[in-house]
Amino acid sequence: MTQFNKHKLPSRHVTEGPARAPHRSYYYAMGMTEEEIHQPLVGVATCWNEAAPCNISLNRQAQSVKGGVKKAMGTPREFTSITVTDGIAMGHEGMRSSLASRDAIADTVELTMRGHCYDAIVGLAGCDKSLPGMMMAMVRLNTPSVFIYGGSILPGRYQGRDLTVQDMFEAVGQHQAGTLSDAELEIMERIACPSSGACGAQYTANTMACVSEAIGLALLNSSGMPAPYESRDAYGEASGVAVMKLIEKNIRARDVVTRKSLENAARVVACTGGSTNGALHLPAIAHEAGIDFDLFDVADIMRDTPYFVDLRPGGKYVAKDLYEVGGVPVVMKELVKAGLMHLDCMTASGETIGEALDKIRGEADGRVIYPVETPITKTGGVVGLRGNLAPDGAIVKVAGMSEKEQVFTGPARVFECEEEAFEAVKARTYKEGEVLVIRNEGPAGGPGMREMLSTTAALSGQGMGKKVALITDGRFSGATRGFCVGHVGPEAAHCGPIALIKNGDVITINALTGEISVAVSEEEMAQRKTQWKGPRETIYATGALWKYAKLVGSARYGAVTHPGGKAERHVYMDL
Repeated sequence: MTQFNKHKLPSRHVTEGPARAPHRSYYYAMGMTEEEIHQPLVGVATCWNEAAPCNISLNRQAQSVKGGVKKAMGTPREFTSITVTDGIAMGHEGMRSSLASRDAIADTVELTMRGHCYDAIVGLAGCDKSLPGMMMAMVRLNTPSVFIYGGSILPGRYQGRDLTVQDMFEAVGQHQAGTLSDAELEIMERIACPSSGACGAQYTANTMACVSEAIGLALLNSSGMPAPYESRDAYGEASGVAVMKLIEKNIRARDVVTRKSLENAARVVACTGGSTNGALHLPAIAHEAGIDFDLFDVADIMRDTPYFVDLRPGGKYVAKDLYEVGGVPVVMKELVKAGLMHLDCMTASGETIGEALDKIRGEADGRVIYPVETPITKTGGVVGLRGNLAPDGAIVKVAGMSEKEQVFTGPARVFECEEEAFEAVKARTYKEGEVLVIRNEGPAGGPGMREMLSTTAALSGQGMGKKVALITDGRFSGATRGFCVGHVGPEAAHCGPIALIKNGDVITINALTGEISVAVSEEEMAQRKTQWKGPRETIYATGALWKYAKLVGSARYGAVTHPGGKAERHVYMDL
């Protein structure tokens, strides 16, 4: 194995020379040998905690990563970051912490890496915001980096069908509608989530896991295997070995994350019917590298990408099914056939994506993964929208919807927050044909840009998911289905048009043409703006969410909290 020259690595600041004797004494205190101290130090970052099943297998998997690093003559140093798990945070004030946690994860990983001068990172994450947060940190630091997903949960089984947490949220709506008994609800809640791992369908966690492979930060097929499978540990060891090769070759995160690899990632989100949150997180990752790549760039790619992977919530299957038919590499091979992948992008393996895919022998099975020539629909499962109601854009997931269902016109029914909307849905005080408008839930105005899964799932559970539309300056879960438009910008707190909508205004949403508009004249909107009373006051006048509201930018650009790669004056690895 190559002997590494530490005089060009960050860890030299804490391990080399007589002046670092105090620092080395700390390492000896932890049982490290002289040889280990003078090897490259690799941060093994996990988001392990006992908050939710998404994270509980990460500690075990981290040990296999450490074994791989040691095998390749590196010294692993394990540390943890926070997570906020959306399934538990959903539907109450806790959800305000979710998106903010993404940036906190990136910040804490950055600070740990900087403070201890680690030379590279292997990041393990298992829940919605921890995946992009970990990848953002990698790109921000521009270290040799390998990402590994903790894996999805196994599906529950009830009455001959697979269950996911989406079914539980929709079961609440069925229970409210009187079509599901107390006893049935209790049975379902006990069996819907039978193992460790992240939510099992193509919700945000699995969407971003697919992104990790497509963007090149993860080894091919490392994201597919369910979390409880201890055979996942082989990918952990391989990731540990891989990061040492990246150090040797000086291949850094920004050599991997480029404009082209971001486009590859957006293709995979589109063709799998992935979460609308992909259009929030990809711009945020791009921002860390100083790459211009916003919601509209994502939407343009999605517009001409066929949707051909039949995953829930719009389709039939779950992550385990995708893994069993070959996983993300087979999906990307189909995209290659259509000329929709950049094959010259570098990956964490030290190979280009084209070279890595050449080793994949699997083919589309025609059930979970359709041949790209005969897709489920000709355009992607996620569509960008723009118009006088959303000058800075909006996004909607249309996977599983017919063309007829992708056009909706109706009068607005305005709610000032999610709680108001949920109570109206629970009491069924809304009407078929209405466009439900939930505002003041944007990144700054919420604060925190909450997901609206409780409300959308209740609508679906009541059988009204396709009989009304819903728009918000907040977000939707990857589990959301129905005609639900999120990320409407500018948000209400910044006096975007959504702040000026009144009950009865006629709103048109056309996902076929990419339009979202309100039938109110420019003159009338200008008049309403003069009467706007300013942002809604929130209860967050101090603490983390107050800081987040002060710093966070537009959803169009990823809801980021700092100037990004374009403003940086140094590269961490070169200090």
